Amino acid sequence: MDDSALVKKCLKGDARAQRALFEKFAPKMLGVCMRYAKNTEQAEDVLQDGFVKVFMKLSKYSGNGSLEGWIRRIMVNTALDEIRRNVKFKDSVNVDDVDYKLELDSYIVEGLAADDLMKIVNDLPDGYRIVFNMFAIEGYSHKEIAMQLNISENTSKSQYSRARAYLKTKLEELGIER
Repeated sequence: MDDSALVKKCLKGDARAQRALFEKFAPKMLGVCMRYAKNTEQAEDVLQDGFVKVFMKLSKYSGNGSLEGWIRRIMVNTALDEIRRNVKFKDSVNVDDVDYKLELDSYIVEGLAADDLMKIVNDLPDGYRIVFNMFAIEGYSHKEIAMQLNISENTSKSQYSRARAYLKTKLEELGIER
């Protein structure tokens, strides 16, 4: 069943369609939630809350763009809501204070499994991890991140810069060079 038909059946209250929608997207969305949560239990809570919102707002899905992208946006926003309730941004510094730690060109990580890289990303301090995920993985701009998290654009940039410096150091410690 395609996404459009699945949405229509869900909107009619079809419990089997709702279960099918959940089962189709839950594994990927749990991965999204894991990038923002401190542990699996918190990620599962965010996933559950996110799907409650998905079903409550499903009538607002216009069909423009992918259903997966629409659900992903809800999951990210739900995770950010959870973070706002529980976490204050710490360790913020001016971006100019950390630029010296970064090289301007990017480096390529070869021979590192995605799971291993995600473990390293998950070890980032909360502020760094959240901004890194939003900017590097989800594709938000620093302006959007600042608005979502109620921080300055420079704080977003500095958190991202510090996350990159942290990741670079960790990769070097593991012997993974450019």
